[in-house]
Amino acid sequence: MAYAIGPMVPSANPVTNPSLVPDWANAEHSTGTSIMACEFDGGVVVGADTRSTTGAYIANRVADKLTRVTDYIYCCRSGSSADSQAISDFVRYHLSFYKMELGMEPRVETAANLFREMCYNYRESLMAGILVAGWDPIKGGQVYSIPLGGMCTRMPISIGGSGSTYVYGYVDSHYKPGMTKDQVVELVTNTLALAMSRDGSSGGSIRLGVITKDGIERQLILGNELPKFWEG
Repeated sequence: MAYAIGPMVPSANPVTNPSLVPDWANAEHSTGTSIMACEFDGGVVVGADTRSTTGAYIANRVADKLTRVTDYIYCCRSGSSADSQAISDFVRYHLSFYKMELGMEPRVETAANLFREMCYNYRESLMAGILVAGWDPIKGGQVYSIPLGGMCTRMPISIGGSGSTYVYGYVDSHYKPGMTKDQVVELVTNTLALAMSRDGSSGGSIRLGVITKDGIERQLILGNELPKFWEG
């Protein structure tokens, strides 16, 4: 007896039928970010939101994008989480040997140039935008911006990540040279809150760090404590 064979029915199992796997499951884990760093007399303030995304899926609501490099140097990470973490680990590893061999804390400029070298040499395979900020006894508080591609520029104030495009005008109109620590903390907080309110890839809470000759003071501003500028 002959049996007729009908068309094959696609499997409903995502394991055997990869086309059923949602796009975000295969998307790169990206920080989708709003980051900022600003100098003041005696140190720097760094800040970042805490939302980490995989495509359109929020993978982590409390990510820490302020990464320790030394006791006096931190970096703000944007781009691919894996890439920026790998670069940070590389720089921290080499600066630990620098400190052991020379018997002194590395300079902020030294750390920034190591980040620049990594971002430039691997610009075709790594996606990472970095703000390097810290304090040393030679130049005091410093901020270095290292965007995609590996350029390195010292700036008194710098913003980065997807949320930065919404707040350039706010930063330009509110930043003034010679601001105090408290004024800079307020500026960074307000800027990040505004960026998070507009950018769908930024959100969660705000992590702040104030770096001086005494090290770093960390602060967490929860989502329900963020400053509000309008009510929709």
